[in-house]
Amino acid sequence: PAEDPSHFLCSRVVKFRRTGESSRSEEDGISGEHEVQIEGVRAELEPVELGDGAAVPKEFANPTDDTFMVEDAVEAIGFGKFQWKLSVITGLAWANAMEMMILSILAPQLHCEWRLPSWQVALLTSVVFVGMMSSSTLWGNISDQYGRKTGLKISVLWTLYYGILSGFAPIYSWILVLRGLVGFGIGGVPQSVTLYAEFLPMKARAKCILLIEVFWALGTVFEVLLAVVVMPTLGWRWLLILSALPLLLFAGLCFWLPESARYDVLSGNQEKALATLKRIATENGAPMPLGKLVVSRQEDRGKMRDLFTPHFRWTTLLLWFIWFSNAFSYYGLVLLTTEFFQAGDVCSISSRRQEVKAKCSLACEYLTEEDYTDLLWTTLSEFPGVLVTLWIIDRIGRKKTMALSFLVFSFCSLLLFLCVGRNVLTVLLFIARAFISGGFQAAYVYTPEVYPTATRALGLGSCSGMARVGALITPFIAQVMLESSVYLTLLVYSGCCLLAALASCFLPIETKGRGLQESSHKEWGQEMVGRGSHSPGESQE
Repeated sequence: PAEDPSHFLCSRVVKFRRTGESSRSEEDGISGEHEVQIEGVRAELEPVELGDGAAVPKEFANPTDDTFMVEDAVEAIGFGKFQWKLSVITGLAWANAMEMMILSILAPQLHCEWRLPSWQVALLTSVVFVGMMSSSTLWGNISDQYGRKTGLKISVLWTLYYGILSGFAPIYSWILVLRGLVGFGIGGVPQSVTLYAEFLPMKARAKCILLIEVFWALGTVFEVLLAVVVMPTLGWRWLLILSALPLLLFAGLCFWLPESARYDVLSGNQEKALATLKRIATENGAPMPLGKLVVSRQEDRGKMRDLFTPHFRWTTLLLWFIWFSNAFSYYGLVLLTTEFFQAGDVCSISSRRQEVKAKCSLACEYLTEEDYTDLLWTTLSEFPGVLVTLWIIDRIGRKKTMALSFLVFSFCSLLLFLCVGRNVLTVLLFIARAFISGGFQAAYVYTPEVYPTATRALGLGSCSGMARVGALITPFIAQVMLESSVYLTLLVYSGCCLLAALASCFLPIETKGRGLQESSHKEWGQEMVGRGSHSPGESQE
């Protein structure tokens, strides 16, 4: 900072250089006229008055000359070739949707082939979510303690190994255990979003995280297409083995993945973080900020108590319920879709269930070609879900996007009370799935943005764990309760989403236009607001 002697007697006036800007010439220093050129706009830096002993706000300047933070480097380097490569590789991990979509295809097949009662079919689905629920927080803790890349690689390799082994299961108990272990591995795959988000500039973050969700949609579509080809010829065992292909491809490419520079800085690895940032700048053909990288080491990373500090307690509790409702409704709809299509329409389910009860309790129906076609159409709804969310999330904000998604899903669920035909049923299921998947995607954008780097992976992991609780319960609603009452089943899903819409509105922090917070040790000027993105009087809650 350069002091103006004319103000020495009454107050201290300091002029600051913008973060990451190199030292000016001696003439600039003498004249005291500091101007910066930002995207063609000439802006004069205003003098800032500070009281004696007041700290320099890091949002407006650096405490010393020629320093920058990871956030500055990521913003300066921007989006380029590196992020495109990262999108594809982390997207392959995200295509584990195939392992989830297979549940709605595998369940009726094993129900018929192994003559399983309905509770064992539901248990086969639930055990995957038990594995995910029990491991999500653990993978988050590993990613905060030992690195995002480490946690992601181990979880993907684990999922790949047990996913392939599932195809060789000789009896029900074996496949139950193996699918549970697959679920344990899948619990760590959401950490790909943590790694990905930490390399994205603020303006591109929401769009890019939503676009990586396209790989989830591609995975679900590819799974249905694969089932159409494989199930009639090779059977469900080969379907399980071939469904591991995207993870196998990721395992071969993951050596390219760098560790998060934000994590390296927080763990004290300044040189490694700097090398990663220089690598990104080189690949993108962009200059690095001049000066020295600031390291804010924090040893107590990945602690559950940090999610319940006064600043984050309410956010954590509301997010847990939102994630629970998202998974409960999303996977419930996936399972209900199969049931509705087999029945023909909603009103036929009750009479169909009565017929089944009159017959053997083990009566079953294989999925037909028409069922696969309708399943494909509802699965394709993932894509408009991405597009709608992409269009509104930076316009109305993350909170309102999630609330709107829950409300539309709830409304479509209530419309299913009407005795609609198969065509209208397909349209309603299409819209409902588009919006609930969009809400899920919005949650994946919001959660990494709201937590600091020290607890980001744990925050996302714990939310993912709560989502798996919802997914664990939903088979018993969508498959078991459905036998008693289709209307009560739909009412449960609709009511849950109405409450989740309210929870979204009550979230205390809107992360639209905010940078990523680095340390969980709250310091003045290190809030989540993007630098220079707000006016002086704007709230920084």
